[in-house]
Amino acid sequence: MEFSYPAIFSHDTDGITVSFADLPEAWTSGKTMPEAIAQAEDCLETAIGSRIKEGDEVPMPSPAKRGQQLITLGPVMAAKASLYGSMRTSGMTKSELARRLGVDVKEARRLLDPWHPTKLPRLMQALALFGQRLVVTIKAA
Repeated sequence: MEFSYPAIFSHDTDGITVSFADLPEAWTSGKTMPEAIAQAEDCLETAIGSRIKEGDEVPMPSPAKRGQQLITLGPVMAAKASLYGSMRTSGMTKSELARRLGVDVKEARRLLDPWHPTKLPRLMQALALFGQRLVVTIKAA
């Protein structure tokens, strides 16, 4: 699963407005294209994090259509979104996650807290419980 969401960039007199087809609540803007892209990346992280925090569904990205540009979640938020979705689908509780990881429930809660700075090795361990492996790809900016 790659957490790259199609973004719609609309140019107007004030700059560039960015919205996401899969996340109607997520929109932002920038004066220039580089600024709009940076704002879109931040907006996407906030929208996904907010959905996790509120216990709402995190939608899978739809394919990009003509004229749309993919914006990708950072590795920590992508890992948290995948773990969150896997736990929702399986019905696993945070207590059960903690037991299987051999950690305190508080640490399991932090794994799913989108704003807690969780280390990737612990997220990778949790994802492995669901048969998942985190893969990071480096691309040109």
